[in-house]
Parts: sequence; C-alpha cells; structure tokens
Amino acid sequence: MKKILFSLAASALLATLPAAANEVKLGALKISQAYARASVPGQMSGAAYLKLENTGKQADRLRKASSAAAESVEIHTMEMSGDVMQMRAMEDLALPAGAKVEMQSGKGAHLMLMGLKAPLKAGQTFPMQLEFEKAGKVEVMIKVEAPKSGK
Repeated sequence: MKKILFSLAASALLATLPAAANEVKLGALKISQAYARASVPGQMSGAAYLKLENTGKQADRLRKASSAAAESVEIHTMEMSGDVMQMRAMEDLALPAGAKVEMQSGKGAHLMLMGLKAPLKAGQTFPMQLEFEKAGKVEVMIKVEAPKSGK
C-alpha cells in the first residue's frame, strides 16, 4: 500500500514539473507560459507569447528578444480598428511595478518571429533570449503548440 501511495504521489509531482519548469525568474521578474503556435511550410513568420510578472517595486521594460529560430524577433502589438487588424512594432514593452502582462494570441502584445529558419512544429521547443532594461538578460524555452481551431 505504501508503494502505491508513493507511486501516486511521485506521479502527481512529476505531472506538475512541466508547468513549474516553464517559469523563469530574473530578479523581481517572473516569465511563464512561453509558447508559440505551429507554422506551416513556407510561412516566414510566427509569433510567441508569454506571461510577464513584475513582483518588484521598480518598473522595468522588455527591450528586445532574439532566437536562433528566426532571423529577428520584434516586440509587436495588435489591435482592431473597426474591421481591420493593425499590427505595429514596439520599441519596448513596459512592465510597471507590481504588474502582470499576458501576451495572448489575437490581442495585445506578442513577440513576432521574422524570417523563420524552419517551420515551427507542435511538440518542439526552442530557446529565446529576452533582454530587460533593469533586470538584464535571460533565456526561456518556447514550447510550440498546435494551432487552436478558429485562430
């Protein structure tokens, strides 16, 4: 009975590891839920999303991002203007003290992967380097997910 309980407890702990392993801390910043959507052959760009939390008392800024998976990575914002989606490159992304910024597909900020070197395939991961104005640099692993239907 003890072996069964231990096995169940170990399985439960292991099931939580992918979520915990997907969180990176850099000073007062927490970066989590980093993912990109799979692309199709011939698609030259993609997007990555993540959740940023500034638990500190001082504001910071995401200044730039880079990855070997693409020629360049740009910080973008997207918004609807009537029936037209407008996407614009941003110089940086503000992270006020105590704020949470969640990048989501279809709205707000995201990281645009320009000049993909290969299609992004569901199940793969790739590294991305983030550079913050005050906290410095950190590498996160981006998990490639299958496209959601309707998006």
